[in-house]
Amino acid sequence: MSATDGWRDSAQAWIDSLGEEGDFGRKWVLDKPMLERAQGARRALDVGCGEGRFCRMMQAQGTRTLGVDPTETLIRKAKERDPQGGYLIAKAEDMRVEAGGFDLVVSYLSLIDIPGLEQAAAKMVEALEPGGRLLVANLTSFSSAGTIAGRWLRDRDGALKGFLMDHYLEERAEWVEWKGIRILNWHRPLESYMRVFLDLGLKLTHFAEPKPYGGDPEIGARYARAPWFHILEWRKEP
Repeated sequence: MSATDGWRDSAQAWIDSLGEEGDFGRKWVLDKPMLERAQGARRALDVGCGEGRFCRMMQAQGTRTLGVDPTETLIRKAKERDPQGGYLIAKAEDMRVEAGGFDLVVSYLSLIDIPGLEQAAAKMVEALEPGGRLLVANLTSFSSAGTIAGRWLRDRDGALKGFLMDHYLEERAEWVEWKGIRILNWHRPLESYMRVFLDLGLKLTHFAEPKPYGGDPEIGARYARAPWFHILEWRKEP
């Protein structure tokens, strides 16, 4: 990420917003299926680890972790909350980690933050041992094609009327703002992500569009009405 993507200035607001439990989408949509897929990993690399929340969750399942993120404030907080964990300040596109040193590489809602998708994906695959798995949770390309965070349309009474999607095939970066956070996110059509990992020789072994499994029903209904997240698991062939 560049110095102008907003993360440096938004890091503390991100920490305050996410807390230990995470936002609704993480806590009530993605955490459970992501942890189920990660279970059994010996050593995991979390690319775009932020303040280390998912690293700590994987550690609780017995996995050794290394978290990588380019934002110094987030890594500092990760080390503060997890003094024994391994963390590295680096961009995904040029991170220097042990080649073939991990049986699991995780990208948990970080691909939309990475401008150099091809370079970052190559680094992720290089870090995997033969037979290792790349586990990706991403914002769906449908929901990032209105504004990057998606846009609900409402009627005159304020009720949800539908969901906006536009310029789907156009790859672009847009600024998004919420709760004092202002960051630059990337929209790419699904084909762009699929092509990158297929061209790197990975085999898709799992695909899911998870539904909310708890939390506030009113908030959960919005996640169930339009596609929001997907989970993909790729395998590096021996």
